[in-house]
Amino acid sequence: MNRTLTDPTSGISTRVRIERESRGWSLADMAERSGVSRAMISKIERGEASPTATVLGRLSGAFGLQLSMLLALAEQTGERLSRAADQPIWRDPETGYTRRAVSPRNGGMLELVEIALPGGVRVAYPASAFTFQHQQIWVRSGTLVFEEGDQVHTLEAGDCLQLGPPADCAFFNPGKSPCVYVVALVRR
Repeated sequence: MNRTLTDPTSGISTRVRIERESRGWSLADMAERSGVSRAMISKIERGEASPTATVLGRLSGAFGLQLSMLLALAEQTGERLSRAADQPIWRDPETGYTRRAVSPRNGGMLELVEIALPGGVRVAYPASAFTFQHQQIWVRSGTLVFEEGDQVHTLEAGDCLQLGPPADCAFFNPGKSPCVYVVALVRR
């Protein structure tokens, strides 16, 4: 992944505001539903803060959207072809985790996302971030420890896991090198 990172902060800011306002929610309503402070939501909507993966997971869960769908809506262009050089890459400012949107940005039912999780990094998401999707994780390189509720799955290169019912989840890279994996998502 030697491409320049595309900063989708503006698209994310706009999409979070659109989703909140379309539901008639105040910042306080959104904060209560998501567990994210009003101040942080306001900063995100104004483009003054780039949200972490955890914060985006909480916001998407409050909206009843999968995280990838929230990001896809923010990045949507209507194209059917997604050239590697044009695929948007988002970087979590807290952990260095990167997310590359592989699928064309047209709102299709299937979405492929490539993640590079730095060594020693753990990213957690609430069950609500997984409610409206079927998901599989395919590890391309490294080791991924995936916590799915009470279950712990250790995935090596080439392993593919289909997620069960929505549960609080965490992705952890116990190694020193980045773990690269592909997430395939289909809306329920």
